Amino acid sequence: MKNGNTTADYTADAVVVGAGHAGIEAGLALARLGADVTVLSITLDNIGYLACNPSIGGSAKGHLVREIDALGGEMGLAADACCVQMRMLNRSKGPAVHSLRAQVDKYAYHNYMKAALENTPSLTLRQGEVKRILVRGGKACGIETVLGQTIKAKCVVLACGVYLKSDIIIGNVIEHKGPVCFCRANSLSRSLERDCGIVLRRFKTGTPARINGDTVDFSALEVQSGEDTPYSFALTSKKVNKKGRVCYLGYTNERTHEIIRENLHLSPKYGGLIHGTGARYCPSIEDKIVRFSDRERHQFFLEPEGEGTKEMYVQGISTSLPVSVQLPMYRSIRGFEKVEIMRDAYAIEYDCIDPSELYPTLLHKRIEGLFFAGQINGTSGYEEAAAQGLVAGINAAHYIAGKSGIVFSRKESYIGVMCDDLVTKGTDEPYRMLSARSEHRLVLRQDNADLRLSETGIRAGLLTGNRKAAYMRLKKQINAARELLYTEFVPESCLPDGGNGKMKLSDAVRRGLAWEKAAEFLREKKLCDLAIFEAVTSVRYEGYIEREKRAVREAARLENMPLSPDTDYFSVGGLRTEACERLNAIKPLSVGQAARISGVTSADVSVLIVRFSKSERNKSGCADEE
Repeated sequence: MKNGNTTADYTADAVVVGAGHAGIEAGLALARLGADVTVLSITLDNIGYLACNPSIGGSAKGHLVREIDALGGEMGLAADACCVQMRMLNRSKGPAVHSLRAQVDKYAYHNYMKAALENTPSLTLRQGEVKRILVRGGKACGIETVLGQTIKAKCVVLACGVYLKSDIIIGNVIEHKGPVCFCRANSLSRSLERDCGIVLRRFKTGTPARINGDTVDFSALEVQSGEDTPYSFALTSKKVNKKGRVCYLGYTNERTHEIIRENLHLSPKYGGLIHGTGARYCPSIEDKIVRFSDRERHQFFLEPEGEGTKEMYVQGISTSLPVSVQLPMYRSIRGFEKVEIMRDAYAIEYDCIDPSELYPTLLHKRIEGLFFAGQINGTSGYEEAAAQGLVAGINAAHYIAGKSGIVFSRKESYIGVMCDDLVTKGTDEPYRMLSARSEHRLVLRQDNADLRLSETGIRAGLLTGNRKAAYMRLKKQINAARELLYTEFVPESCLPDGGNGKMKLSDAVRRGLAWEKAAEFLREKKLCDLAIFEAVTSVRYEGYIEREKRAVREAARLENMPLSPDTDYFSVGGLRTEACERLNAIKPLSVGQAARISGVTSADVSVLIVRFSKSERNKSGCADEE
């Protein structure tokens, strides 16, 4: 039941600070798992706001959205409901890197997520800025707002996005504001340093200009249409709301580059005004011109911001150059000769933490009951933030209930890869999910996200009702499709090259029978395309997948060898001083995690295996062999 009085001090089970993509998933997960939760946003107008590109998903990020849905999160449902164009990326490559991307109406997305929070039982949504975290005896026990209101709670989830002491920078102008000129959080950074002893650092990101679509000559650009295939992120989305909006592809030119080079001294980055670390994988146009000086052009995409607005997003040309340079720079591009800027491009700097201070559950190692999720952990991207919010929300609910936390492993999900990377290696720049970060990506495909994670979602209590039923139906259909692949025969006229006589469908698939041809046979059995694709893929790549699974099992052996977070590694004989220092700083929960820590060598790992496998044997009453 929601709190009856939210105008004075009160008590809740949990407080989530921030209502961006991380805060939304954390708040919804907590409430759906039975907690009485308050979600605080610095303004209710920024809930689920797509402050950068108006899209959800993309390479590797689409995997995260599918995993969020498989666990019972909200982002996939919202993206499907607000979609204006859908495309499957990397279709010319193998299924491991296929990734769904949706252009969405950013205003509809905000309204969808705001309504989702407002209509969730046991969730109270409030506008307010947090002044400090209440910490007693090393435990977070609530928050105090700048207006003097106190909300006591059993745990706090910080999902502050890029709002902590954020500065918008354009040329030599610095404005103390958050994204899109929303208010920034002025006080919380001080509390994190003073009350929590957390060292903060500055990261940077940026966006391109928003331009008036009526002033663009679209005939000079290449049309990028969506696909007719009925894709969706969410398993329960019956029909994706595709309105057929198109995007456009264009290119910069030598004149564009010349304008930028002539004005590099006015760039706040190259002029020394920007001190925060930016994302290597999402460089500004200035960075591109400097780093890739041999390139004659750089591509960009022109994307609609939403229905009912003429604003368009120039994906690929973010900048923090002065406004006096931005307009001639954009107008130098073919098709943009008469373009009008509606919102100037900008860079934004903000405070964040070192995520190696967290456990894989995203709980802080020194402050009990304090969880962190999203860009405050040094990540970049809506999808990365939402996935962390879901992890933090689930584990905060478990913390309140006195249950053990859930650690998502690298071998089962991209979410696990991301969380492990963050807490084990940390990050020196805004972290972006990439398929190359996963050593097991062949078995971590987006098409099998439900098979990998829905059982976890059911056990956690998030995947219920229609969503659970949909997963059970899909699982049944996949099993049926697999059985048919090994029992049905292909007509000789449809056999792949080199085939003759009677051939089972599974053998034909291994010999190169196209997925579409195999699907024709299986659709007659009233099986859905997702089940067919998963079954066909598992057969086609079964040799590679089995080899990958063996590697996963070997990795699991080390992951299942636990380490105590209370261990003082200086007391463990045989370890080098550097290894002891790094192990004491990270406090790994397993030998596998320890092996991924920078500064820990294979020799150090061998010491841990011998030392702690002996401890486990002694605990179980087994004597060591002579």
